[in-house]
Amino acid sequence: MLRDVLSRFSRPLSRMLLRTVSFNDPWQRFPNDVPLALYGKGAQRDFSWYFEGESRVPVSGIEEMLAWLRGCAYVRDMELFHDVDFWQHPLTFEQLRRGDCEDFALWSWRKLVEMGHDAEFVAGRCAARGLHGPGHAWVLLRGPDGVSLLDPVLRNGCDGLRPLDDVRHAYVPEVSVDARLNRYAYAGFYLIRRSGDEAEPPAEAASETPTVLAPSRS
Repeated sequence: MLRDVLSRFSRPLSRMLLRTVSFNDPWQRFPNDVPLALYGKGAQRDFSWYFEGESRVPVSGIEEMLAWLRGCAYVRDMELFHDVDFWQHPLTFEQLRRGDCEDFALWSWRKLVEMGHDAEFVAGRCAARGLHGPGHAWVLLRGPDGVSLLDPVLRNGCDGLRPLDDVRHAYVPEVSVDARLNRYAYAGFYLIRRSGDEAEPPAEAASETPTVLAPSRS
């Protein structure tokens, strides 16, 4: 019932809902026709656009995909494109092999979908400062063994798929799109708006290399 309400609410009702509904987990996901603008300033195209054209990087599995990504360089949008937030087409990323977190994540998302995986592109925040962390983007992979998280820009030895339960503390999801191009809002989105923190929109400030996202070790 709550999912149906959230997928239909008007802006006034949205504001009322933010004041009255209690979200216990930022990872609660709700089907929602999320406007592209809420994914970040660089989200200028419908998500189907990122699947256009033929990839020139054949990969037969996730490990091969990760090996190719390790040869790519993390570069801020301002340095690469003189723009605060620019989302590359995956085929452009294949040519440049440089980009920021959205570029890495969009390419990985497309590849995982092409391999037949139930993959989800997510825009949200690093959780180094809780709900107030910098914008970031990553990929979720849903499978028979549960949900895993792929943060393809990590270069600290922890790259690869990790169980979501191991790293959920390090991320705050806001909005996403799945393999069928269905869009979602996460409770993290509503919690951030409820807190009044809209200074760093999803994925806009994702130019920080997120080394803080390594899972904690006790």
